[in-house]
Amino acid sequence: MKSVIIASLLASAAAFAPASQTASSTALSAFADALGAQAPLGFFDPLGLVADGDQETFDRLRYVEVKHGRISMLAVVGYLVQEAGIRLPGSIDLSGTKFADIPNGFAAFKAIPGGGLAQLLLFVGLLESSVMLDLTGGAEFNTDFRNGAIDFGWDTFDEDTQLKKRAIEINQGRAAMMGILALMVHEQLGVSILPTL
Repeated sequence: MKSVIIASLLASAAAFAPASQTASSTALSAFADALGAQAPLGFFDPLGLVADGDQETFDRLRYVEVKHGRISMLAVVGYLVQEAGIRLPGSIDLSGTKFADIPNGFAAFKAIPGGGLAQLLLFVGLLESSVMLDLTGGAEFNTDFRNGAIDFGWDTFDEDTQLKKRAIEINQGRAAMMGILALMVHEQLGVSILPTL
């Protein structure tokens, strides 16, 4: 209880600390028209991570934002599919543990055998080190991981349509990051994730 009171006092005192206006106005003007700076917030950097206007830092943060957005989109779909009761057929290990026997959400980490968790970690490491990168050096933008192998018609779009689709991906990723966080919080609170009919 004392730590909560101390933390709230520090937070309220920090609200009165003077802020440097020149750095944030420089960053605001440097990235005001950047992809992802959209209504109603425009360019939004409440922590001042790119307050110095450094383009390299901004590009790295955008890369991380899009990558986490893509992962979160997959996570939300996977979470809801499992919550709906859809499972892979067969067994997860040689001892006969079925995929259907593995619970949803956080409880799955305790139920998946150690070898399965190791395989998951190795697979994620493989993706990080060998797939989710610009391997060919021919990326059009810093989150372009096609590597000359996958197109799905991207090159048929004009530049304005490509920018619009990239902005949509950023917004969908932001929504998915909040969505998976909400699903995990609901699970921990014991709230039903899917409505019962």
